[in-house]
Amino acid sequence: MLVVVGGHSRNIGKTSVVAGIIRALPQSNWTAMKITQFGHGVCSVSGTACDCCLEPACPYAIAQERQPGRSDTGRFLAAGARDSYWVRTAAGRLANALPAIREIRAASQNLIIESNSIVEFLAPDLYLVVLDFAQADFKASSRRFLERADACVTIARKSEEPAWNGVARRDWEGKPRFVVRPPEYATAALSAFVEARLAGAAAAAAR
Repeated sequence: MLVVVGGHSRNIGKTSVVAGIIRALPQSNWTAMKITQFGHGVCSVSGTACDCCLEPACPYAIAQERQPGRSDTGRFLAAGARDSYWVRTAAGRLANALPAIREIRAASQNLIIESNSIVEFLAPDLYLVVLDFAQADFKASSRRFLERADACVTIARKSEEPAWNGVARRDWEGKPRFVVRPPEYATAALSAFVEARLAGAAAAAAR
């Protein structure tokens, strides 16, 4: 099964939601992945300024995390993931990494990916979008794929009206919503929802 967790802005809890799901469902034998697309002129390999990532010789980089820790991919291992990977590409060049991503997917029992843009190339069995009504920024990639989300994970706030503009309410308002209160990012209801999808996907594959 492929689970994708996206979000409309940076630093709103996407990594925490992924780690929470992994921790809540250890029997699922997760492989975890974070995808980062750097801006133009930033190296996919080192994250530093360069021009090489505009050239075919440097299309993407994948690092397998070896140690549980504070990095995002280290947090996935600490939560119980079997394997954890960080995929980096230049902005708009995620397609270059698809063969390698597909290889990892084929070798995984269940793959959970922190990304929005991967939905352009792979059809997830479950696509969750993290929403923070207090954060006005709304990334173009999240806006583009929001209507395809199966459910939303909403950060608990006093206001139930979003600070963002220009996003159709129909793309998120009628979907299942799971309210989470930091530091808990995977409630029992959310975990049960994911587990049910896992079971459904396994049953369909067995037919």
